[in-house]
Order: sequence, then structure tokens, then C-alpha cells
Amino acid sequence: MPIITNLDVMLAKRKMSSKELAERIGITVANLSILKSGKAKAIRFSTLEAICRELECKPGDILDFTE
Repeated sequence: MPIITNLDVMLAKRKMSSKELAERIGITVANLSILKSGKAKAIRFSTLEAICRELECKPGDILDFTE
């Protein structure tokens, strides 16, 4: 998959657990795990915005495009 996520890196930098982030943004830990693993087919802008707000980052900090 050409789009990869760096959620684990940002969570570590912010010293935040997946469970804590999931609770703060209102999604299940299972759904966050799917996003982290790169298995998600899509992400809502509202979810991306909530993640960026909680991690104090920009979308480009957690999403990367590779060929």
C-alpha cells in the first residue's frame, strides 16, 4: 500500500497510548489499530482532524506516500 501511517511514532513522541487516543477522538481501539496497521481503505476527514488535534500534528506528520 503506497500510503503508510506513522501513528505509532507520533503516539510515542506524545507519550500517549492507543487506548487513550481512541477514547479522546471517539473511535474504538480496534478501529485505531486498523488505521495504525495500514489496513484501512479510507479515513474520514473528521477522524484525521481529531487525531491531528490530539497529537498536535499535521496530516503529513502521520501519513506518508511511498511508491
